[in-house]
Amino acid sequence: MFSKAFFFKILVLFFFRLLLKQFRNPKGLHRSFSNAHAKFQKYPSLAHRVDLSDQTLAFSVEGALLKSPSLFPYFMLVAFEAGSIIRALVLFVFYPLICFVGDEMGLKVMVMVSFFGIKEESFKAGRAVLPKFFLEDVGLESFEVLRKSGKRVGVSDMPQVMVESFLREYLEVEFVVGRDLKVCCGYFVGLLEKKKIVLDEIFEDEKLSSNIIGISNFNKSLDHHLFSHCKEIYLVSEGDRRHWHDLPRDRYPQPLIFHDGRLALRPTPAATLAMFMWVPFGFTLALIRTVIALFLPYNLLIPILMFSGLRVTITNPVQDITKPKAKKGLLYVCNHRTLLDPLYFSFGRKKPVTAVTYSLSRMSEFLAPIRTVRLNRDRNQDAAMMEKMLNQGDLIVCPEGTTCREPYLLRFSPLFAELSDEIVPVAMDTQVSMFYGTTAGGLKCLDPLFFLMNPSPSYTVRLLDKVCGAKAEKSGIDVANYVQSELGKALGFECTRLTRRDKYLILAGNEGIANSTGKRR
Repeated sequence: MFSKAFFFKILVLFFFRLLLKQFRNPKGLHRSFSNAHAKFQKYPSLAHRVDLSDQTLAFSVEGALLKSPSLFPYFMLVAFEAGSIIRALVLFVFYPLICFVGDEMGLKVMVMVSFFGIKEESFKAGRAVLPKFFLEDVGLESFEVLRKSGKRVGVSDMPQVMVESFLREYLEVEFVVGRDLKVCCGYFVGLLEKKKIVLDEIFEDEKLSSNIIGISNFNKSLDHHLFSHCKEIYLVSEGDRRHWHDLPRDRYPQPLIFHDGRLALRPTPAATLAMFMWVPFGFTLALIRTVIALFLPYNLLIPILMFSGLRVTITNPVQDITKPKAKKGLLYVCNHRTLLDPLYFSFGRKKPVTAVTYSLSRMSEFLAPIRTVRLNRDRNQDAAMMEKMLNQGDLIVCPEGTTCREPYLLRFSPLFAELSDEIVPVAMDTQVSMFYGTTAGGLKCLDPLFFLMNPSPSYTVRLLDKVCGAKAEKSGIDVANYVQSELGKALGFECTRLTRRDKYLILAGNEGIANSTGKRR
């Protein structure tokens, strides 16, 4: 209670000082130019230059790369994903003030609300959450200009921790110049350091420093020290940005395979308002959907869930043929979209099936309306357990070992291919509009809740032709790769060799193992 009161007291004092400074120094709203010797030109003419490969482009991230003129969605993502829904609500309440005080002051307000009290070491949103939304906001025309240049220097007014991973890892920008955040005792205090002035790393190469072209926006200040070294500066108009096209996914220099966070929507002010208005209804609706799934028979729960907005579509159910009682049950192998994959597969078939899992939370395990069996990633023990379950009935397994939101399939573990002579691949896909039902850094037990809070979530289940298990002439790895490729073709997803370990290293900075207990996430 004391910490919350202290947090709001600091925010009030900070905003009061900002308003005083704003009214005392209204010049902060005006645009300034620090390079009186540079030649200023309109941006469209830059695309026709043939010598860009010999030039270094210093571009404003906000003014010359992103289509949207507002930075509010990115700070809302930080507030919601790195903070809490309460912090996000505070940022939304201050949105009118942010619009009123101007760009620089508004930026300081958003930084204070979003970062104050966040632990520096645990901040992962810059790498795990923001790149997806940045990439979706990149203009195709500006991206093509950047790709033609020799070297690229990204200049941003946003904190370095927000933009660096996006620019370096996904757009392959060589140098990133952002704002540093002040840190006290390992925590962000919500204040920006002064803009960087010394750029020794960029100017080490004499040729590099003598061929710098600047790209910015008519409405952006050019007071950064870097732009004073530009011999030419091209200015982007708002009309130019309105005509930019989205950057297609297949044009990304590096594919976006993993990302984290709960928000599936871009949190613009209007979308954020809709989200906060929906949350109380969504939470109630999720509880109702849960009760229906737990206590009603299949013939009743399916139409009621569809009436509530949840869609389940299953195709090619003819593969589920009746087998002699003396034989094993069928082994279903599916890609992994959410923890609810086995549940909706059972709903679609109107028949319960046993699911094996590696990381199901105890709460989800307790509430699951179908039988679940926990594996421990010991190959021999897991094989014996799955063999036992198959002898008792049908079994479903997700050999990726973790969920993947994007249209990619992770590497399949070959263990399943050695357990049954007949394998039924199952292609799973989901669609959500507001919240993701998976997380790498949050609480697993809340994953089903967030999925069910969506207004109209959907599940698509498609059964493919049966596949023979591993035999003398075909190894388990060959079968696993074949099943992966068939599921990829059915879904239109790209197959990768990435694993669960790769996902957690990228999104959470660990291998998915809690060091204190040795328990896997």
